[in-house]
This record gives sequence, C-alpha cells and structure tokens, in this order.
Amino acid sequence: MNKILVPTDFSPQAENALKVAAQLAKKHDCKIHLLHILDLPLQQIDPVNTMNFSSGPEALFFMKLAKQKFDDLLKRDYLKDIRVIDSIEFTEIYNGISKQCEKNNIDLIIMGSNGSSGIEEILIGSNTEKVVRNSETPVLVIKRPHTEFDINKIVFASDFAEESIPALQKTADFAKLWQAKIHLLLVNTPNQFITTKTATERIKKFVKNLNSEDFTTTIYNDITIEKGITNYSYSIDADLISMSTRGRKGISHFFNGSISEDLVNHAMRPVITFKV
Repeated sequence: MNKILVPTDFSPQAENALKVAAQLAKKHDCKIHLLHILDLPLQQIDPVNTMNFSSGPEALFFMKLAKQKFDDLLKRDYLKDIRVIDSIEFTEIYNGISKQCEKNNIDLIIMGSNGSSGIEEILIGSNTEKVVRNSETPVLVIKRPHTEFDINKIVFASDFAEESIPALQKTADFAKLWQAKIHLLLVNTPNQFITTKTATERIKKFVKNLNSEDFTTTIYNDITIEKGITNYSYSIDADLISMSTRGRKGISHFFNGSISEDLVNHAMRPVITFKV
C-alpha cells in the first residue's frame, strides 16, 4: 500500500478519516491524496476550462474557501512529515473519486461517514454508498474518531460463494499489515437458511484459498444478515468488518445487494469493502 485517497468536505467525519489515513501513512510510508469536490451546477463553471470562473462568481468563492480550508487542515500536527497532495475537482463526488483513483493509482480510499438513519441517511449516506457500491479501489469507511487505529480482529462476512474468493485474499493481505486475525462469518437467517453441514462444507472449501492459518470460522444465526454481522462483531469486539461488493449487481445473491451499504450507514465499527 503506497497511496491513500481521502475525500474531504472538511467535516469532523472527514477529519476522522484523515486521521486514520495519517496513522496508516506513518506506519507504512504512504502518500495521502486529499480531495475536495465542488459539486456545483454546470452553469457555474466553464466546461472547457474549470479554472475560468468568469461565468460563476460562486464557483470562485467556493474555490477560495476550499483553498483556505486546505491551508488550515495541512497545518494539523498529525499530518507532520507526511506527504500530502491536495486537489479540488469540479464534478459529481463519485466521478471525482473514480478519476483520482485511476489517475494516481490509488491503493485505498478512506472515507468518513455518520451513523445515519431516516432522511439524514439519504442525504449523508448516499455518496458513501455509491462509492462503496461502484469503486474498483478498496474503500475503508470510518465512523468515529480513532486515537489509535489498531486492527487485531477482522470479521470477513460472506456467503462463501466462489466469486468472493478474491475479496478474501485482499482481506488477508490487509490483515497482514497489522498481523490481525480473520474471523470468517456466515450468517444464517430464517429466510435464507442452510444447514450447519452445508455451511461448514462451503466454508471448508472456501478457506483452501486462504494462505494463512490465523483465522476462525463461525456460523451465526440471526434475524437478518446485517444484524448477524453487527451482533457477532460486537460479541468478539472486532476492530474491522470486511465484505465484498459486486458493483451495481450488489454483494452476491446471498446479501441481496444492499448489506454492505446498510452496514456502511449503520455499523459503528470501521467497514472495508473490496469489489469482486
């Protein structure tokens, strides 16, 4: 891991993500790309030259404000001796993040998010959800401040179908950064019930691809998959939840396409997603 992208709107939640990125950058000698996106109406900017603000004084105002906030942010003590590249994009949030990842060969996106519900979930959670759902780059979502971001226990929640194997391999690589133990989790629900024998055989076949012996396997019964992941993670005091996503098709048939996005909104533990 060499390059970390942190999208920021200069909110406390975004700074929580930046502080985690700073800790990772110091530990693994990474460069941080700090991105602010101005999602302005197209008539506010020149579509050919985004630095031409003659048709949009509001764009000029927000540009200057963002630069001032960048200057203040980069003076933070926790960013001392870290290579930070700041940039501003005029585009939709997901497009800007995707463009930065491709342009700069980003290894990991770290985003801040609220634990939201109701209308707040729609307004705040939608951008993070879209990135999680579509990003080719792994996305780590941070919900709360972490004075010391240390990973010892990772819950890898899956249906253990073959297409999720790459996500397990990526999770194992991520776990090696902290020498963390992986807890493999299959959640059994009334609506998607499988026998213990079937579940055990499925997991056993799956872990043949895991180049590590430092893991546990658990079949956990709950009302919904999301509740099962949340409750199990709480029961072992997990530091991180890891899941796979499949873009617009969702997270494999077992998760019905929305579990990763729901967890990003509702789980207070950090969540990392890998697209497969």
